[in-house]
Amino acid sequence: MQDKKVIGPESSAVRVALWRAMHVQIDSPPHLLEDEIGLKLTAPDEGWRQRPDMHPAGTAPYRASIVARARFIEDLVLENCDRGVNQYVILGAGLDTFAQRRPSITSQLRIFEVDQPGPQAWKKQRLVDLGFGIPDWLHFVPVDFEAGESWWNLLEKAGFDQSRPAVVASTGVTMYLTQEAIFAMLRQIASLAPGSTLAMTFILPLDLIDSEERPQHEAVYKAASAAGTPFLSFFRPPDILDLARKAGFSQVQYVSAEDLTRKYFVGRSDGLKLSSGEAFLIASV
Repeated sequence: MQDKKVIGPESSAVRVALWRAMHVQIDSPPHLLEDEIGLKLTAPDEGWRQRPDMHPAGTAPYRASIVARARFIEDLVLENCDRGVNQYVILGAGLDTFAQRRPSITSQLRIFEVDQPGPQAWKKQRLVDLGFGIPDWLHFVPVDFEAGESWWNLLEKAGFDQSRPAVVASTGVTMYLTQEAIFAMLRQIASLAPGSTLAMTFILPLDLIDSEERPQHEAVYKAASAAGTPFLSFFRPPDILDLARKAGFSQVQYVSAEDLTRKYFVGRSDGLKLSSGEAFLIASV
């Protein structure tokens, strides 16, 4: 019997892939990320850059945030690789292309992409169709969250070694989860081997977001709710740090949009600037 579920990428994953391509195509160099592979995977209609959510100026802060968080995580993975950590888990991998863009580096890692079965199967087929293939160090972990499957158990079945440290990344996910679900996820990751690191994005409450950005954020929240994917969780920095400590992490750090601006965006000729609404929790075991 044919699966009735729609098999294809999530609309949010497509948007992220197209923003990453737009960064290369319209933003001034230096580019934080050279990524047009996601564009090849999605193969949108010729007029994709005329989509409302691709408006060059109107969506620039979100585009900047997307490429900054990807670059930040990849730098973190490489730093950990230099000290011998070679397991990398991507929760909600979507159309991530790290494995395809940096094979000379990623072939030294064991990468585990965790995602919903339908979109993940679609991505695997596209990678094969485009000639990238599926190397033996790239592990896909399909998890049907709606059916109550445990990503933790399936990760181990896919070959993840829980006795060895890992870098775990979760971006663009926490706003769709309850705080109880987020805490449960933090507790699981905090039980990894010493030397493991989590990089997780979260959304700030509206009153902590720059005032000129708030109307656009409110519109995004309203649209997400109308689409059946409401934003459920927002955190003040001290609260997310406290939650991570309670979950069992030994070291926790807040990385703000301002921190990423200082790291990656100083002196840009195009004035590209991050949205102030998203930040990172960096937590170590």
